[in-house]
Amino acid sequence: MNAKAKGGKNERRTMRLLESSGYAVTRAAASLGVFDVVGISATDFVLVQVKSNRWPDAAEMESIKGFRAPANCRKLAHRWRDRVRLPDVREV
Repeated sequence: MNAKAKGGKNERRTMRLLESSGYAVTRAAASLGVFDVVGISATDFVLVQVKSNRWPDAAEMESIKGFRAPANCRKLAHRWRDRVRLPDVREV
């Protein structure tokens, strides 16, 4: 599986995880923006950067931290490791 296919698969896994928690979810990866997945609920929303087997590098983390968002928004990084059922989650 190439890197692009693996990334797309992990983004869809993140989407299913958020949907099961009650979020309406959309994938924003094709926009080449800071975040790959956006989840919206009645009380808050999450912006998620999805990675496979590694955390975002220093430049990506700075982009995530510098992204202006309302107080009810959580900015997350999901790291999906090979052969692991759930991601490691880091709030940024």
